[in-house]
Amino acid sequence: MKGTLDNVSRKGSEPERHREGPIARGIEEYTAQLPSDTFLWAAGASMVASLALGAAGNKHGALFVGQWAAPFLLLGVYNKLVKVAGSDRIERGSDRGEAFSR
Repeated sequence: MKGTLDNVSRKGSEPERHREGPIARGIEEYTAQLPSDTFLWAAGASMVASLALGAAGNKHGALFVGQWAAPFLLLGVYNKLVKVAGSDRIERGSDRGEAFSR
């Protein structure tokens, strides 16, 4: 067991071993520029549109648009995580404690 722990400690710190690729960094850079409430408004708008479509008698359209709320909220969670603890913390030189103190 001790040999395994020694090997892990020699490979560098966790953030350095688990770096994001260029595509993920590009997505993080773009999504971090969006305000967090954008995704809340999008989820709310999809729910209102779903209600309107349902009231107009378009049941399938209402279900389709209503299901957009959950992905919008998940994108909002991703956006917040990127802002708080994105992979750019390695390039900035901040450690985990600084990333979560915002």
